[in-house]
Amino acid sequence: MALLTLCGVVIVVFIITRILPGNPAAVRVGPYAKPELLAQIEKEMGLDKPLPVQFVNYVAKLARGDMGKSWRTGQPVQQDLWQRLPATLELALAATLIAIVVGLILGILAALFHNSWFDQVVRIFTIFGASTALFWLALVFIFVFYYRLGWAASPLGRLTVGIEPPARITGMFVVDSLLTGNTVAFKDALHHLALPAFTLAFVVSAPITKIVRAGMLDQLNADYIRTAKTIGVPMREILWRDALRNAMIPILTTIGIVFGYLMAGNVLVEMIFAWPGIGSYAWMALLNKDFEAIQGFVLLIAAMYVLLNLAIDLLYSVVDPRIRLG
Repeated sequence: MALLTLCGVVIVVFIITRILPGNPAAVRVGPYAKPELLAQIEKEMGLDKPLPVQFVNYVAKLARGDMGKSWRTGQPVQQDLWQRLPATLELALAATLIAIVVGLILGILAALFHNSWFDQVVRIFTIFGASTALFWLALVFIFVFYYRLGWAASPLGRLTVGIEPPARITGMFVVDSLLTGNTVAFKDALHHLALPAFTLAFVVSAPITKIVRAGMLDQLNADYIRTAKTIGVPMREILWRDALRNAMIPILTTIGIVFGYLMAGNVLVEMIFAWPGIGSYAWMALLNKDFEAIQGFVLLIAAMYVLLNLAIDLLYSVVDPRIRLG
């Protein structure tokens, strides 16, 4: 099914990038180019061939591990994505970790104190988080925490100008600076990461909180929980060992969806904070009709979703021994 999914993505993305309005060759040479030059560029890009031939050539290149060349950057697409992927991964991981911590704490407490004032506040938070426009929230956070209070770093990339990035190991500045002992780069990278990560986490923590609350409510009202309370099992063990573990299946699914969304859908945050990730790369590729870059981005995200779903399926059997994968 994973292979069929990836094949379907290749076909659909290829067709969509070809039927989008506009001529990629015309975008590349400019509006005042002569017809002879336009025809030459179309030939170089393979656009003069029939669509079936273009598709066969594209699939043949993919089979060799070649995603094509971005005419905008002049580099192979896989090289562009490899350079920018760690930035997006660092931002998505930080936002997901914050969202998990917030979602678990608020969801468990809301279920524990069901229908209390705290539960009502958590419900309002989830509604507000789920309905907030991400670009608006990012601008508000920049205005409040950077411009007015001065707590956050400038929304201009991953490091302050003049600070050398750490030696590349993973490509994630916070991790690499820790591994290399570069405390200056670590503090500055963490300072720049905080605001965009909290912006994303504020929005995606809402669905995690709702799922945790609903799952914990179901488990806390179950017969085995009432029995555990009756025989005197400590509430801490009931919450963390029994109720939360049995509620983890939908929670894991939601976390996987959230992480996949953050990898593919944080384009606005990357643009607002000048974060050099694959989201901003895909946006610029779309504006410039750089269809090989667009296809490479979508194929990368599709492959990550397939691997993420596989990882979640495997984790199901870890958190719930009743599930066996045959």
